[in-house]
Formats: sequence, structure tokens, C-alpha cells
Amino acid sequence: MNKKHTPTRRAVIFAVAALLAAAPMRANASSHMDAPLVTLDPAANTTDVYAFVSMRNNVKYLTAALAVYPFEEPGIGPNRYNFDDNVLYQIHVAAGNDLAKGKATTSYQFRFKTSFKNSGTIAQSYLGVVEQVDDASQNLTQRYTVTKVDRKRRVLFTDAVVPPNNQGLVTKYYNQGDSGENPAREGVASVLDLDRYTAAGIHTSPDGYSVFAGQRDDGFYADIQSIFDLDFTFGGPNKPFDSQGGFNVHTIVLNIPVSELGGDMQSVGVWATTSRQRLTVLRTTKDPGRVAPFVQVGRQGNPLFCEAFVAIAQKDAYNRQTPAGDTKSFQTFALNPELGAILGLPEGQRTNRTDLAGIFIPDCIKVDLSTGPARLAGGSAAGAAPNDAGFHRLGIFGGDTLTSAIQPGFGNGTIPGGWPNGRRFGDDVVDIAVVALLSDLRTNPPMIFDPDGQGPLTAADANIDRVTGNDIGYNKVFPYAATPLNGRNHHHHGQSGSPAN
Repeated sequence: MNKKHTPTRRAVIFAVAALLAAAPMRANASSHMDAPLVTLDPAANTTDVYAFVSMRNNVKYLTAALAVYPFEEPGIGPNRYNFDDNVLYQIHVAAGNDLAKGKATTSYQFRFKTSFKNSGTIAQSYLGVVEQVDDASQNLTQRYTVTKVDRKRRVLFTDAVVPPNNQGLVTKYYNQGDSGENPAREGVASVLDLDRYTAAGIHTSPDGYSVFAGQRDDGFYADIQSIFDLDFTFGGPNKPFDSQGGFNVHTIVLNIPVSELGGDMQSVGVWATTSRQRLTVLRTTKDPGRVAPFVQVGRQGNPLFCEAFVAIAQKDAYNRQTPAGDTKSFQTFALNPELGAILGLPEGQRTNRTDLAGIFIPDCIKVDLSTGPARLAGGSAAGAAPNDAGFHRLGIFGGDTLTSAIQPGFGNGTIPGGWPNGRRFGDDVVDIAVVALLSDLRTNPPMIFDPDGQGPLTAADANIDRVTGNDIGYNKVFPYAATPLNGRNHHHHGQSGSPAN
């Protein structure tokens, strides 16, 4: 199964090993149903976290995104999917010495408030075609505040507006040809080409932050169904099955000026949490009206860790803790992954997997801020913006690299252009993760899983689950996540439209 490869291939693997070794914090995808309790609370159920370096008008940003509410069926009604007013959504960033500790240096808090223009009607969400965000036809409107919390609290945004969901006829401007009968618009490469709802949902502060919150297409793609069908070969006559194909999620995207984090000569860690406020009122003699505090119920860092590594008995505990406790509580699951035995790996590859622990413990997405902007994925369908030159869904395994100014990588600062150096929309984290699990980066030279035994590893070799792209092209401009799918015209599962790179 494993073999030593040519110097070119070996250099690539050393690059990954060097990145992990250099990480001061040991930093795949998500089934979206990662722990028992949080599956009962979809508005607080985190699906994916993204984090990467971006650039606009010569200003460098850390772009961080959190998606929640898995498996949103487009166009559902009369009640629709929304952010929850009683959930505190947070994106955390660990910088400087806090990175190794898994401790948040800065947290960005998002609170939502829902209102109706007319509560005396059965037309809960829409009273007509929404011509502009928050016009008289958008009956249900959500507004939110964003607060930066470090040593003090600073409100960055107040009354930011969430654009409508993509219902169909009443939200026609999300869709191709501005027709509610057509599929959703493919991703674009210019802010000027964004649909009017998405554009109106972008808010920018005087100090350079940008934020978007609203319904988006689920940007994660993989044949998760085969895993839970126990078909670990992903082969046979069955067609490729994009388990998240055809579903939307609710997504928060935040552009953080790197200058706000102490500059770009560092690596940072990014993760997200959701916390629910108890609805009961505490009756005490000192404060009879005090409302109970928020309690953390969900956490997401690198995808797949909670779902595929942490044992059932401790999955809920994972969601209640911070990364600071991961070494003590969860490191053993990365060092001795049960998946190794399920996949039939030899004994030496099933225990003491320090290479995997280097990725997942503590569990946050590590981003080297010293690089240039990450290459971005677009799409291949008609009208979609193409991928950036050099973008590859397999990241470094496809030759997609960046240059670091703070770590040597495998020579001249060369490090991965995508996960595990951040995570971009379009990174094929399932294929990258499975290759990493079946490989062994502890050896010298490292041994890499190669399905055909011929080496070097090719894109075809690493097409583990045969799903090679999202069901709709991503945007290459903020907010990057793809247009929400149309409730009247979308498909589920099946082969995605974007081919392998």
C-alpha cells in the first residue's frame, strides 16, 4: 500500500511534514452531524469552518467563515431556516503565544434579532418579490451585531442586515437571468457581478472589517454516504454521491485586517463555537431577574476530527470544551485512530500517529499569515468564474503551494496553498485527509499512500471518493461562499459539476 517515491514526490511530502513540525500549535471534512446532542439543535450545529489569507486593495486579510444549520432544503416553507436569536455565534483567533495553548486571543461575537414587518399575515417570510434587501416585501428580516472581544469589547457592526433566503420566484435576483425558475447564479470574479442580494448583505466598517451573514450553498463536497454505508473502498458500480449536494447552509464570513491581529509575521489558529442561552430565569435573592448565561454547545475547527476520530462517549464533551483542553482530553484519538484498524492498516500505522496529532491537536485551523493571498476556487459550469491559476483541490499534493516568510517549509519557505495551511472553499479535504491517514509522515523518507503503487501520486490516485468539486461554482470575491440554491430549481447528490483539477 505504501511505497517510497521519487525525489519530487518526497519533497512534497517533506513539505507537509515541515509545515506540521514548524507549527507552534498542532493543527478534515464534516458529515455535519458530528455529535449526538448538537444534531438536535440545527441552528447551533456547526458544519464547517474556513480560514485563509486574502487581499483586497493592497490590504491583507484573514478571511474566516463559519457555516451552521446542515442540510437546509432550498425553498422550504412557511417557516424557513434562520440564524437563532438565542444562539451566540463566535469565531475565535489564537495569535502569538496563544496559538500553542489553543487559547483565543480575539473572539468575534455575532448576535441576531428577528423581526416581522407584518405579523398579522400567514405570509411569514415574503409579501411579494423582494426587489431590494429589507424592502417591504421581505417580511421576515434578521439584523445582527458583531462585537470584537479581547482585553476589551468593541462593537464593529450594529444592525447589519441578513439578505433573504433563496425561495425562488420572490427572490429571483439570486438566480440565472433574474428568473425564479432558473438555477442559482454561478460564482463570480468581480464584486460588481455579485447578485443584488449578496452585494447588499456585505457590510464594511470604518476600520476595515467586512462581514456577511446569510444563506449560502453548502460548500463542502464529499461522498460521506459511502463512509456510513461502510463502503470504505468508495468504488464499485455505485455512482459518485455528493452527500451535501443540493443543500444550503447559513454562513457567516468575516474579513479581519491582519493589522488587527498584530501583523502578518505569524501563524494563527481559527475555530468557531456556538453557545445557547438558557431560557429559564434564575430566581435569586440578589438578582431575581438575571437571565442564565450562554452555554457552549458546538465547536468546529479542522473538519472530520470530532466525527471520525473522537469516540461516541466523548463527542458531546468535545463540543463543550475549548482547544486548550484537547491535548489532555482528545490527543489519544489522533495518536491511535480507530479508522486505522477499520481500514486495515498495519499495526505500526495504527498507533503513535504523531503526524496526525500534529494536525488535529489542539484542534484549530492554522493559517500562516506571512504568505500572499491563497488561490481561490471558482467553477467550471457556464458563467462561472474559473479557478485561479495554480489552484488545486488537493492543495500541495497537486502542486498548489504558497511561500512563507516565517518558516522554511521544504525549501525557500514553500508550504501548502490550502489545507492544512488554512482551509479554502474548494479544498478537497476528504481526499487529502484519507491520503494522510493511509500514509505515514513519521518515516524518513515519508511513506505515502498510492492506490496504484506506481507513484508519484496523481490527481486520479487521490480521487478517493470520486466527488471532485462542488455542485455550484464559488465566488472569488467576498463573501466567497457560493450563491444559495434555488428552492424551485436544484438537484440533490449525484456527480458535482466541477471536474478534478
